[in-house]
Amino acid sequence: MLLWGLLIALLAVAQSLLVALTLRYEAWRAVDAAENAAAEVVAAARRDLLRVTHSIQAMTWIEPHDPAWRATAAQLLRETPQLRRLEWRDRRVSLVTAVEAPLGPPLFARIPRAELEGGADLACREAQRASAPAFSRSYFAPTPEGTGQEVIDLCVPVLRDGRDAGFVVATLSLPALLEAAAERSRVLQQYELSLVEADGARLARAGVRRGAGVHTAEQVLDLPGQTLRLRADSLAGHPSLIPNVTLALVLGLSIGLFGVVFLLARDVRRRAQAEQALAEALRFRRAMEDSLSTGLRARDMAGAITYVNPAFCAMVGYSAEELRAVRPPGPPPYWPPERAAEYAERQRHRLAGDVAPQAQREGFETVFMRRNGERFPAMVYEAPLLDAEGRQTGWMGSVLDLAAQRRIEELSRQQQERLQASARLATVGEMASLLSHELNQPLAAIASYSTGSLNLLEELREDEAAAAPALQSVDADAAGFAAGPTAADLVPLLRQALARIAEQAERAGRVIKSVQDFVRRREQLRETIAVDLLLDAVLPLVRLQARKSTAQVEVDLPQAPERMPRVVCDRTMLEQVLLNLARNGIQAMEAGTPAAERRLGIQVRPAPDDARVAFEVSDNGPGIAPEVAARLFTPFFTTRAEGMGLGLSLCRTVIEQHGGALAFGQGPDGRGTVFRFTLPAARPLAPDAGQPRGEAGAESGETHASPGTRTR
Repeated sequence: MLLWGLLIALLAVAQSLLVALTLRYEAWRAVDAAENAAAEVVAAARRDLLRVTHSIQAMTWIEPHDPAWRATAAQLLRETPQLRRLEWRDRRVSLVTAVEAPLGPPLFARIPRAELEGGADLACREAQRASAPAFSRSYFAPTPEGTGQEVIDLCVPVLRDGRDAGFVVATLSLPALLEAAAERSRVLQQYELSLVEADGARLARAGVRRGAGVHTAEQVLDLPGQTLRLRADSLAGHPSLIPNVTLALVLGLSIGLFGVVFLLARDVRRRAQAEQALAEALRFRRAMEDSLSTGLRARDMAGAITYVNPAFCAMVGYSAEELRAVRPPGPPPYWPPERAAEYAERQRHRLAGDVAPQAQREGFETVFMRRNGERFPAMVYEAPLLDAEGRQTGWMGSVLDLAAQRRIEELSRQQQERLQASARLATVGEMASLLSHELNQPLAAIASYSTGSLNLLEELREDEAAAAPALQSVDADAAGFAAGPTAADLVPLLRQALARIAEQAERAGRVIKSVQDFVRRREQLRETIAVDLLLDAVLPLVRLQARKSTAQVEVDLPQAPERMPRVVCDRTMLEQVLLNLARNGIQAMEAGTPAAERRLGIQVRPAPDDARVAFEVSDNGPGIAPEVAARLFTPFFTTRAEGMGLGLSLCRTVIEQHGGALAFGQGPDGRGTVFRFTLPAARPLAPDAGQPRGEAGAESGETHASPGTRTR
């Protein structure tokens, strides 16, 4: 009786367990089915969004003012019920044009679009940064009849020639998107589908009936810039028990005797299946590890190697048996002997847990040795190796051989050097034109001074030959006035002209040397110099140009000597910059500016922080047209027939090499052009103690009254 009681109890327990397992299995199946349904709807929604994104990207090739854009947008809105509105926005995310969906009320009829941006501008900024479409956060758009719907904006960047040209913003209805995906997946008869936010708030639902709330599943709908969750709620509730309890008891008693055998057989079968699955999993893991090119190494808590994969063996040249045979404290054979002590100390700290978890995940770079003695760099990542109970039994590490990467980096570096050398050789042709452009100025000055010197010598010879003895008794002042300049008067002029010739010849040599240094990309020779000395070097040539064009030159410098700025620069190249900007300003006034209004201004002032010195060169010319301004600094671009288009390009390069930037704009009165740049100051400047003074030499009382030049 006891045995029968035990047998009945065993059968009852077995039957209860069977029912419970059956119910649980049904519940699992229902959950798995809900997971699969949610996954199908998410996949369908992703396909719909991808198709819409591709359609919108195709529209970006049409300009917004083209009627074809609106026609294409209207066609897309008719074909895609998920789309409610298409907008074209400019680079500042301002609305240019929009097309509403033909079906249904206007989306923003009750509340204007400007008040329901919903993060579209943030999505467009993210799309501009990533150069890829981005979604905004969802928001509610009410309709005039008192209802509304949750919508989301998709922003697609528009590129023209690699530059941002605007954005196409598409407003999508989340309910329509969900319904279309659900209908395509054919799950509405069994599930209630909902789109929810991360906090659980429901945005949209689809389905005729409400879900029972028993078997639910969620899938993530990950969009660029926005993450939504799709919840599938099964309409079916808890699975019911067997409806006829008596029949269940009879059947249970009838099959009770066979139940034990059946359960044992099923258990044996399941065990065999589990063992087979485990064996297959082990074979799969072994095949996966054998196919890796990354070396895997497992060590116990003492540092002995317990497992290595074939990639690690091929990396170091030792077999797995040889590596496992090494026992601590002996060093592994792939440690270089000269670093064995260092590696042993590092391994001791790592195995003792002295390394922070963050540093373990980041890994470390080391050097291993192959069997043939070759050293190679390696990157090692290690993580704790845990058993089934969560206890650490060792360390599992992955090893990357960096030798090939280092060779590639070295080849890349050598290739970069070759490319740079080729680029420098390619600039030789440009430098030849540049030399001819820049040497025209000093050589023209040398020719002018030489001609003047010859004329003075000829005049001196003629005056001495024609001098009459009768003039010796005349008053000295009257004789000098009647006979013209004497040798004593012309010798200083000749000395000055010859000095100018030598100065301009030296300047031509400096130009050649500076241009050579520029081509070779060597460090420029920098020196500390006062700005008045820089202007003294270029003002004579500027005045010559000004006299030819009947222009006036105005120089504005701090008057007090202690306020005179000093800069650190390459003097020769900076003189070229000032001379090019001044010549360009004078030439700009020759065409359309009356002679009385032609004024060239050169102003130098310390910057507000006294760490830099600001330069300005202004003119009263007609200004720079917008189409010319866009290409102003392009090499070989010029608006003059005799120009070569290299001056401003060289000026900008020189200023950028000095750590500044060359900019231009209109004059204060809206006329002419002002070029501005800054240079680093040599020392902090004292407070300004006076008003602007004149050109170089004004403090010593020297004046320059040459025609066409005005000093203030």
